[in-house]
Amino acid sequence: MYVIVEIQGQQFKAEAGKMLYVHRLAAERGATVEFEKVLLVDNDGAVKVGTPTVEGAKVVCEVLSHLKGERIIVFKKKRRKGYRKRNGHRQCFSQVLIKDIVA
Repeated sequence: MYVIVEIQGQQFKAEAGKMLYVHRLAAERGATVEFEKVLLVDNDGAVKVGTPTVEGAKVVCEVLSHLKGERIIVFKKKRRKGYRKRNGHRQCFSQVLIKDIVA
């Protein structure tokens, strides 16, 4: 059984026991979080598509840790003008474990 769930504007395929990396959540490590924007439920071939969400379905997750992604270098340059700008960025993520799918 798997579901398609929307978490902070992004869609993820969620299965019980799997881990996901989502944009940083405002929850502490070890906290239980529920996501109720379930867009699709596939229960061994029986597919239920929501309009826009499936009624009564939710995903229960546990926040394992908060971490940062790899460094991304943003480099801008205009040739023959002497303009160069270098900037770095690291995205903040939360690692969540999917404990249960209620559908």
